[in-house]
Amino acid sequence: MTVLRIAAAQIAPALFDVDATTRRVIASIIEAGQAGVALVAFGECFVPGYPAWLSEGGGARFEDAELKDAYRRYLAASVRLDGDHVQAMRTACRDHGVTAVVGILERDTAGGSGYCTALVIGEDGEIALAHRKLRPTYEERLVWAPGDGNGLRTFDVRGVTCSTLNCWENWMPLARTALYAQGTQLHVGIWPGTDANTRDITRFVAQEGRVFMLSAGARMAFADVPDDFELGRRLGEEAWFRNGGSAIAGPDGQWVLEPDTATQGLVMADVDIDRVLAQRQSFDPTGHYSRPDVLQLSVDRTRQKNVTFQDA
Repeated sequence: MTVLRIAAAQIAPALFDVDATTRRVIASIIEAGQAGVALVAFGECFVPGYPAWLSEGGGARFEDAELKDAYRRYLAASVRLDGDHVQAMRTACRDHGVTAVVGILERDTAGGSGYCTALVIGEDGEIALAHRKLRPTYEERLVWAPGDGNGLRTFDVRGVTCSTLNCWENWMPLARTALYAQGTQLHVGIWPGTDANTRDITRFVAQEGRVFMLSAGARMAFADVPDDFELGRRLGEEAWFRNGGSAIAGPDGQWVLEPDTATQGLVMADVDIDRVLAQRQSFDPTGHYSRPDVLQLSVDRTRQKNVTFQDA
């Protein structure tokens, strides 16, 4: 029997405050290590917080000074993979023997665009994966650049094959198929943080892929919005409310943990990975129940670049 203790860190970011939010990530990694957790996951774009002002505050107003300043402030709070904040998370994972899936706003080297990235740090402190969201959803395209297929890869957690996707890209059937084909046994979906997002798809993906699915959602409240962010404060309390909704479903599509809207902290359970193989007796979406002679998928996993330099 292969048992893995997994958890969602159902906590809140401090919007725009990358230092404070990183400290919260590290505190949860330490708590997870002390609780014997092998993998802990945080919400989508947890560092430095989800940009709720876009949908609630008329985010598509063109040449609007407030929206431009919000974008400037948001991008200034982004993190680089080789930066100090990620290094601090890596150290915590290594020191406490925990794999972490952390939603971050990743800043590229050019500096003008940010990516919604699911960053995976192994228990050895090394970066195992940095998956940039393939298609930001609706108004998210105003602040996040589209990613690529480079992160459509699995990663190992103590001999268990794992995968991850950001929020609504979990609804993309071909993205899921690419991960099923690599033998994922535990799929991690990271979300801004409401049970409305996690209640249906968590069980569906688990049963479709015959995998365990961990959905990790953040909590957030008006108190986590800085006082000097006038645009955000005008939206009021309801715009910023996030109740978490973290959940775990098994490979039979049944709940291990139903969506949790009460816990402030770790939402965790022990899962028996051997159940994955048992459930694949009747259905394996990219194995014995596939028809590669009829249906095929081609995946480009190169990191996309818009400029290539050739120097003498």
